[in-house]
Amino acid sequence: MPPILPDFSSTVRLKYVKLGYQTLVNHFFYLLLIPLLLAFTVEILRTGPQELLNLYYASLHRRLDLAVVLSSSFLITSVATVYFMSKPRTVYLVDYACYKPPVTCRVPFSTFMEHSRLILKDNPKSVEFQMRILERSGLGEETCLPPAIHYIPPKPTMESARGEAELVIFSAVDSLFERTGLKPRDIDILIVNCSLFSPTPSLSAMVVNKYKLRSNVKSFNLSGMGCSAGMISIDLARDLLQVHPNSNAVVVSTEIITPNYYQGKERAMLLPNCLFRMGGAAILLSNRRSHRRSRAKYRLVHVVRTHKGGDDKAYRCVYEEEDREGKVGINLSKDLMAIAGEALKSNITTIGPLVLPASEQLLFLMTLIGRKIFNPKWKPYIPDFKQAFEHFCIHAGGRAVIDELQKNLQLSAEHVEASRMTLHRFGNTSSSSLWYELSYIEAKGRMRRGDRVWQIAFGSGFKCNSAVWKCNRTIKSPTDCPWADCIDRYPVHIPEVVKL
Repeated sequence: MPPILPDFSSTVRLKYVKLGYQTLVNHFFYLLLIPLLLAFTVEILRTGPQELLNLYYASLHRRLDLAVVLSSSFLITSVATVYFMSKPRTVYLVDYACYKPPVTCRVPFSTFMEHSRLILKDNPKSVEFQMRILERSGLGEETCLPPAIHYIPPKPTMESARGEAELVIFSAVDSLFERTGLKPRDIDILIVNCSLFSPTPSLSAMVVNKYKLRSNVKSFNLSGMGCSAGMISIDLARDLLQVHPNSNAVVVSTEIITPNYYQGKERAMLLPNCLFRMGGAAILLSNRRSHRRSRAKYRLVHVVRTHKGGDDKAYRCVYEEEDREGKVGINLSKDLMAIAGEALKSNITTIGPLVLPASEQLLFLMTLIGRKIFNPKWKPYIPDFKQAFEHFCIHAGGRAVIDELQKNLQLSAEHVEASRMTLHRFGNTSSSSLWYELSYIEAKGRMRRGDRVWQIAFGSGFKCNSAVWKCNRTIKSPTDCPWADCIDRYPVHIPEVVKL
């Protein structure tokens, strides 16, 4: 009998094969230099020292034409001037601060359900619906709601909403000033984003008046853009910092809960009551070169904004009920995930070529060509974004959203740990959730110099906006972050269902 070939699938570890492929492709040009350097070294050794000295002395005695020297100098100077004038200014994230609600605003499950029964006493089905949502939400017992929602019935007045806005925004900005040493007169650009609460005077005007900012400060107030508005604000700040040199920009991201607490019967509208909680963040961006080595934590590498429209039903009815074997369950709407998937796909298509290594781009291109030419039923290749990023901050909009992105991006439990723990400790804080997640990674002491972070935000519309940051220096675990008093007990196990 002819000898049986060995079973390569059991003798060769495929992960090492892929690792070798990635090393070969990603470092192809460096590997190509090795034989060239060897050939150059052999030629130098073969020529000998005496011939090299003769060539050196011959070059010293060679007379160069003055016109050639002047022309070359002018050309080099012109090219260098055009390059440095057209080069975009680097934007640095100097530091940021997240608002930590007081313990008096805490809403345990028992308190939330007791209030729901009292507020919706004429509609027990809505109470049961909220209980099922809360059981599967992934939230913990320490999330917080604003003071006005603690009343029975709640008092969602304009005055209460203003009070919450002042509490959250001023606390976050004060913390930012304390952490960075920034003075109000040093602020050149101010951007405040809050989706659902847009009063007159605006929230940005409120900040300008409170801190007596300069009369020529460039102030912007963004509203109505959902949970992804934080990344839109970062993009706007980046554009402004490109045209205003030597400037500081403060971005405030929050969502005001008080005026949006729903007390009706429509179940799609009751859902935010269960998920959204108090939160906010203030971020200091700068294009000053002095921040590069001394103070700045991160450098902004890319910001990508994508939008995929859908009908109202797709992104308003976030959850749907299903009856299986007599048991009622709650699942994320398939229509919503289809639109969210399209928005994510567009974002990945845009950001992929900017961040992915050559090995992943080549595999993706080969698969795409194969599907177009040979067999359209081929399984599409999902790029391994773990090759491009060390950390992921996925918007903590809900447990199902995190699950879906972990599955589609093939991420490990550690990669989505910051998102899950943020949802558990603080709930869905809308556009500021990404900063609580980044703070979690720092509090765990995992952020190292050169690490890359991908922040992915989802919002109504349907929008998927993302930002890529690169760490400038190894960051020690901060003692003044919102996780300081509880980081030692995280991560925690989050059961699929918490029976209430």
